[in-house]
Amino acid sequence: MSSSTPDLLDLIREVLAGGDVYLVGGAVRDELLGRELVDLDIVCSDPKKAARLFAKKSGGAPFPLSERHGAWRVTFVGGECVDFTPLRGTLAEDLMLRDFTVNAIAEPLAGGEVVDPFDGRRDLSERRLRVVSERVFDDDPLRLLRAVRFEQELGLRLDQKSEELVRSHAELASAPAGERILAELEKLAWPGYERLDELGLLTPLGGSLALVGRVDRKLVDSPRLRLTTIFGEGLRRLPISGELDRYVGTLLRAQPPADDSPRQIHRFRRATEPWAIDALAFLGAGKYADAVRLARETEPDEPLLHGDQLGLAPNPLIGELLDLIAEERAAGTISTREEALELVRSRLEEL
Repeated sequence: MSSSTPDLLDLIREVLAGGDVYLVGGAVRDELLGRELVDLDIVCSDPKKAARLFAKKSGGAPFPLSERHGAWRVTFVGGECVDFTPLRGTLAEDLMLRDFTVNAIAEPLAGGEVVDPFDGRRDLSERRLRVVSERVFDDDPLRLLRAVRFEQELGLRLDQKSEELVRSHAELASAPAGERILAELEKLAWPGYERLDELGLLTPLGGSLALVGRVDRKLVDSPRLRLTTIFGEGLRRLPISGELDRYVGTLLRAQPPADDSPRQIHRFRRATEPWAIDALAFLGAGKYADAVRLARETEPDEPLLHGDQLGLAPNPLIGELLDLIAEERAAGTISTREEALELVRSRLEEL
């Protein structure tokens, strides 16, 4: 079954409306804001039963999300998912355990008035982000980063008391698991990092805005470029992927081309591809971007020579000779197989 999230919400209301079941959190908030619904969170007395019933009707795949907490999830081939979690005490007590008032709103699937004990709807209308209680950051320090993300994504602003609470808990910013921290950081744009710094959250995370000013954001703007710029080598303290690790190393080692000559552009690309344009953005050297793009577009499909055509026993020198051939070809000093062989002979005579 292929369903959109709004379709799933309609089906949830149809299938589960007869019980003590509530739509909570971000889905209610986003519905009130007229935003696109992505994932849905349902609280009920029996998540396992509700998840299996909904999965049977919708064609989704149910599985336990947390044995400890009794949560279940139903997923769909299109990537949508619906989470079912147990009601923690009464509905009011459950909502009191949430982070911000705009996320502490519940909609009864059986119909009736929206439950909004902390006046979250008013905060939404006044574009305010306000904590539910003074314990929210002690209970889960990741909420410090989520506060900045919510400001960015929802166009809200922390009220004075909540902002003071964030600042007073800033030292906890690095306490959550690295995977959770990284997931939040990847969602932040440049202003989000500036806000982290303003609130005192960036330093505990090991980040700095020192290099932000030189980055050519018009050339490239991506989560991994932002992460590399803000955290540098320190990013490797988080559980990043192997590809992101290579990306970070490539950009941190990169030096701008001496000029836009084919030889210099070739050397730069050899050191930085497949991320040459990103490296230029990181170095603030966007003036060379056209030269790099031209080199990419005109790069020959095949090398003039392969290693087994050099007539040498396997050794590290073969790679150096192939690099030399590629550079001289890019520089325009050779263009044929014969010229490449002659270049190799000349270099071997020099050794």
